[in-house]
Order: sequence, then structure tokens, then C-alpha cells
Amino acid sequence: ITPTRHLFLTLGPCRSCKLTPTTRSVRVISKKPPNIPTMSDEEIVDAVEEVEEEVAEMNVLDALKEVLKKALVHDGLRKGLHECAKALDRRSARLCCLAKDCENEEYKKLIRALCAEGEVSVIMVDSGKDLGAWCGLAKLDADGEVKKAVRTSCAVITDFGEETRALSVLLDYLQKQADGEE
Repeated sequence: ITPTRHLFLTLGPCRSCKLTPTTRSVRVISKKPPNIPTMSDEEIVDAVEEVEEEVAEMNVLDALKEVLKKALVHDGLRKGLHECAKALDRRSARLCCLAKDCENEEYKKLIRALCAEGEVSVIMVDSGKDLGAWCGLAKLDADGEVKKAVRTSCAVITDFGEETRALSVLLDYLQKQADGEE
């Protein structure tokens, strides 16, 4: 004898006749789950080693991309001159990204001065289009590739979000930069 349960479903009104909702009993026969193969201990160890190898090869730009995406998810990313200047002025900024290809020197001078005043680290990025894409200001195609990106010359992180390997790589890089300047 197989164990059975009755499941009661409440159905909505019929679309054609607009009758009141009805309740029907449905018989559900529970079965044993199929045998699912499990991973052996050796396979688990191999999978963990592969993940560790991938993490070890992270460079600063990849770490910056990941940190920017985490900050965007946790609502800790400010983009553009106005938002960045407000965050830097309030001293809520923790990291600033500035594009090297910014054409307006006054813009760069203002951001650098606000960062120096608030003792915020500045990372220079080669292209404003890349910075815009990393900040989520891009349209993606079906494959997930950037189709069109909006250029932004400045982005400020006010909240890193989660503690990740990328964040530690980035903070180590910034610490080395600060030690090299002194």
C-alpha cells in the first residue's frame, strides 16, 4: 500500500461564468526519491582545489570589478560628479575610482582635492566606458556581453557590502600604494 495524502486546492472563479471559488480534493501519492549519486570525498577535494586555484589568480582590475558590483548590489555605489562630490563632502566615501581619459581637468582636480581632504584612496581606471560598464551603466546582449556602455568619469564606493576575496585583494593593493607613497 502506498501512502497517500489529500491536498486541498482552492481554485479561483471561472473566467467564463464568474462563479464563486470552489475547493477540490486532489490525491497525492508520495514516492521514494530516486537514487541520486553522491560525490566521493576525492571528487569534493578536487573541486575545492580547482576553486582555490581560480581565486589565487585574481588581479587588481578583476577585484575592482567584483567590488564595484557588490557595492552596487548593496546600494553603496555613487556614480557621476554630483553624487560623488556629495559622498566625498559628507565623508561617507571609502574608495574613489577616477577615469584617466576624463577630458575636463577641473573635474579631476575637484575629485582629487575632495579625496585628499577626506583621506580617501583613489584608483585610476584607463577608460570611462569600462568604469561605466563595471558600475552597471551598460546594456547587455543575450550572451551577457556589453553592447553599449555609458561613460562615467568618477565612481565612489560608500559601502563595500560583503567581505570577499576581491575586497581583500583590493585593500591589500591600496595598502601597498599608501606604504609606497610614504
